[in-house]
Amino acid sequence: MSSQTVLTNANIVLEDDIVHGTLVIEDDVIAEIGEGISTAGEDVGGDYIVPGLIELHTDHLEQHYAPRPGVRWPLTAAIQAHDSQIAASGITTVFDCLRLGSDEDGGFEKGEMRAMSEAIQEAQAEGRLRAEHRIHLRCEVSASDVMDHFSAFEDDPGVGLISLMDHAPGQRQFQTLDQYELYYKTKRGLSDEEFRAFVERRQMQSSIYAQKHREALAAICAARGIAIASHDDATLDHVAEAQQFNVSVAEFPTTMEAARASHEAGMGVLMGAPNVVRGKSHSGNIAARTLAQEGVLDVLSSDYVPFSLIYAPFVLADEIDHISLPQAIAMVTANPARQVGLTDRGALKPGLRADMVRVGRQDGIPVVRQVWREGQRVA
Repeated sequence: MSSQTVLTNANIVLEDDIVHGTLVIEDDVIAEIGEGISTAGEDVGGDYIVPGLIELHTDHLEQHYAPRPGVRWPLTAAIQAHDSQIAASGITTVFDCLRLGSDEDGGFEKGEMRAMSEAIQEAQAEGRLRAEHRIHLRCEVSASDVMDHFSAFEDDPGVGLISLMDHAPGQRQFQTLDQYELYYKTKRGLSDEEFRAFVERRQMQSSIYAQKHREALAAICAARGIAIASHDDATLDHVAEAQQFNVSVAEFPTTMEAARASHEAGMGVLMGAPNVVRGKSHSGNIAARTLAQEGVLDVLSSDYVPFSLIYAPFVLADEIDHISLPQAIAMVTANPARQVGLTDRGALKPGLRADMVRVGRQDGIPVVRQVWREGQRVA
């Protein structure tokens, strides 16, 4: 027997318009959208109905799994805690970031992320999770053992996105040693001599391993049909290389030059939603609002604050004249779906998955009231 949910007196955010009317869900898909208020169904009091949010890059799971240095929380419990906050923020599809490659700055041992991936997929299969979870492998290409870590994921169907990262100093995110010193020397409490040695090690590792690992991972992604994200591109050469690898998402470009070139090449330029809310980058690079003003921002990611993914689109629509609310909402729904090939979701259209969020506003801040995934209420 089929089920039906009717939401009326709603401001329904479509890809290019906002319709005041009624939306009908039948089973797990959107059946009908129309203007006017129905006498049947739930009156949502003029709240917005937006598509379920799609998150491509979140490190939030790490905060639950490794809440303190040296502490590891039980896997399934960490995943459930993460999932609860994800769903309550209106996110119905999430690509959980798992870091691969040993790192002096608190990376994970070989096998930890493999176990995490298995636990995520088991929790999903057992019906423990509210959002749909997929895997985003963040591969530190300058790490000597990144391919060894990656080998455990060679045939993992849960992997939907791989990013190619190199956090060595003097390029990309850390174009100057001043930035690197602020981020690492202070954080790690290193002496001047220790910091110089640390920088030399990281630069040497990058020169030896980064390019060959980047090429090897790109070839594997091409063979398996996995979407690729570049990371912290800063120059036109970085963008040109990304094009050669058929990159679909340009994560956190650090300069306007790289962002504009990536956007013009058809890559989805992704920036952090916390960057939008705060008005600046936490690492001192270009602000997401600047890219939005220039029309080269395509996708937002909650990065380390899940709620920022519903908050940031309203900030953009409020503060940038040429960005409408439908355009801003597309940055967290239709655009990320398109960049990773999810054709069954990301918009409110008859026939698409009934992933959606009811959201009001109070004092300018969004209030998530209800969340549905595949027609079922999950928050």
